[in-house]
Order: sequence, then structure tokens, then C-alpha cells
Amino acid sequence: MSGIGWFFIIIILATVIGGLYMLRKTANKMPIGDEQMERIKERQAELEAQERREKQQD
Repeated sequence: MSGIGWFFIIIILATVIGGLYMLRKTANKMPIGDEQMERIKERQAELEAQERREKQQD
């Protein structure tokens, strides 16, 4: 393989590895406040109750 081929392979690998590293580095950096977490849990409970009602009607 020519030098330009190896160059492109190295650039592609560096891009993929760099992208995965950045994804890992920035994962789970979204702090959720207590009030927002409470609203999420309330909404989840409402959806579960609605699903149970729909299953009982069928």
C-alpha cells in the first residue's frame, strides 16, 4: 500500500478514536435539578398508570 493509503487509514482511525473519546468524555454531564427530577418521576408514574388502565380495558 502506498504512503497516501496509510496516511488516510491513520487519519480515519484518529478521527474515529477521537470521536469516541469525546463522546465518552462528555457523557452524563447534564445535571438534573431536584424539581425537574420530581417532575420526571411524576410523569413516569402517570404514564405507567395510563398504560395499566389501557391494559385493563382490553
